Amino acid sequence: MESEPLLLSGNEAIAYAALDAGVSVASSYPGTPSTEITECIASFNEIYTEWAVNEKTAFETAMGASMAGVRAFTAMKHVGLNVASDPLMTASYTGINGGFVLAVADDPHMYSSQNEQDSRHYARFAKLPMLEPTDSQEAYLFTLKAFEISEKHLTPVIIRSVTRVSHTYSPVVRSKKLERKTPYFKREPARFVMAPANARVQRISVEKRLSELSALSAEYLEFYDRASAELVISSGIAAAYVQEALPNASLLKLGMVYPIPFEKIREIASRFSKLYLIEELDRFLERELMAEGIPIQPLPRNLCGELSPADLKGLIAGGVPAKYSLKEKLPLRLPNMCPGCSHRGIFYALHRLRLAVLGDIGCYTLAYMPPLSALDSCICMGSSVCLAHGVDKASKELSRKAAAVIGDSTFFHTGINGLINAVYNKSSATIIILDNRTTGMTGHQPNPASGFRINGESAPKIDFEGLVRALGVKRVVKVDPFEPDECIKAIRQETAAEELSVIITTRPCIFAERGVIKPPLAIASGSCSGCKVCIQLSCPAISWDGVNKKASIDALQCTGCFLCQKVCKFNAIVGESA
Repeated sequence: MESEPLLLSGNEAIAYAALDAGVSVASSYPGTPSTEITECIASFNEIYTEWAVNEKTAFETAMGASMAGVRAFTAMKHVGLNVASDPLMTASYTGINGGFVLAVADDPHMYSSQNEQDSRHYARFAKLPMLEPTDSQEAYLFTLKAFEISEKHLTPVIIRSVTRVSHTYSPVVRSKKLERKTPYFKREPARFVMAPANARVQRISVEKRLSELSALSAEYLEFYDRASAELVISSGIAAAYVQEALPNASLLKLGMVYPIPFEKIREIASRFSKLYLIEELDRFLERELMAEGIPIQPLPRNLCGELSPADLKGLIAGGVPAKYSLKEKLPLRLPNMCPGCSHRGIFYALHRLRLAVLGDIGCYTLAYMPPLSALDSCICMGSSVCLAHGVDKASKELSRKAAAVIGDSTFFHTGINGLINAVYNKSSATIIILDNRTTGMTGHQPNPASGFRINGESAPKIDFEGLVRALGVKRVVKVDPFEPDECIKAIRQETAAEELSVIITTRPCIFAERGVIKPPLAIASGSCSGCKVCIQLSCPAISWDGVNKKASIDALQCTGCFLCQKVCKFNAIVGESA
């Protein structure tokens, strides 16, 4: 008997499917828009769940559990799949024991990402099956099916979501919960030791598996015949947009986007005079079908950003896509670090020193915005350390005028290797580790410096100073980022040094430790000179009164961090009672 429907996001639907599929181990690294999948799984006592230090370690942990015969799961965002791609490619050769599913969430329009990627290319690249749901119900059902496919064909299976599916809610009817499998370990070196001789044999089995899966993929086609002359082929969220924007068009929706059921598509397509293909991001399906001689009519589609129903209206008829517009313009709200953010002081110091700042991935990336304007790069996780080392090797003079900044979670993710490389190659770069004791940008998940795990259980707390000294760094300085003069002095001293140095900031995120929030401050208007130095902190709680030429503090936003008071030279910032 089916259960009552639950209203679930796409991410939650995948999590519930993992529970009902009998998953025993889930390991992930947080990354929007995929984060909530693992957070939801962590609420199920039946599944061992962890935050790994990066996506590669998460994938390998889940794969190890699969090798031990139980069902395993990992989730990540599109750029995280880049990090996990090394074991992914070889796992395609080795295959699995217990069912192994990887959920990847792409981010069209880059709402929270440094680039746009279409993860469907990874399915083709790794020669692995990929299912792409349209809504939460399909996200649930496809994840269940993915585990079945995984065990039947001894392969990892990828579920591809996008931001719109991950974060949109729709009803989900759950199936009966399956029992967890009994773990075992069977020695199979011919499968799992990928020495060349073994890998060559497994390479042949990959192609055989793809052939079998190609036949299976036809079962994931849905055909909506609406007696039109044109057929639209689509998949995932794009298919939902087609149904909304073009309700009279016949639709062929692919559920498995790799491998592609070419013969079944050709059979259905032969009934129509014109074929169109609607997909989000790259022309992945279009090129695959055209390469097979299936005559797709090209459409003048923008390959950047998200699609929407409005983008599709009038497109097939040759008209200009309609655009939704607001009658009233909304006020511009620039991205900014939170009031009381423990990163603000260090970036104020870097701004004052006019240094080139090699940045990294985290909420501190927002320091590139004016008026702080204190960040000059943001490439990928862990890149700041190596960028600074590269600048140092290019020019010692430039190195004296530069510093790298990296957050605690990002340092664990991929910064450690960069620092080892810098030590080994005798760098004299300056690296600033921003230890705010949480993974801030993705929703304040714990990391190895937080002292607890995903379920709140206490955990060993990595000591950054001990760690970097153990790696061979001799110059290590700790600073309080709410003491700007101390920060300026330390940065000036360390960038002038002729050897590698690490500065560690020591204040928690206000969301990691709410006890750090103090009563709000206020401006003593008679003392304010209008110098705007406090405005340069870019604190959302401080605003400029253009009429009276004075600064003001919003008591509802102020967290009492005292940073503004320490930069004010006129003693104009006082307690709330002033």
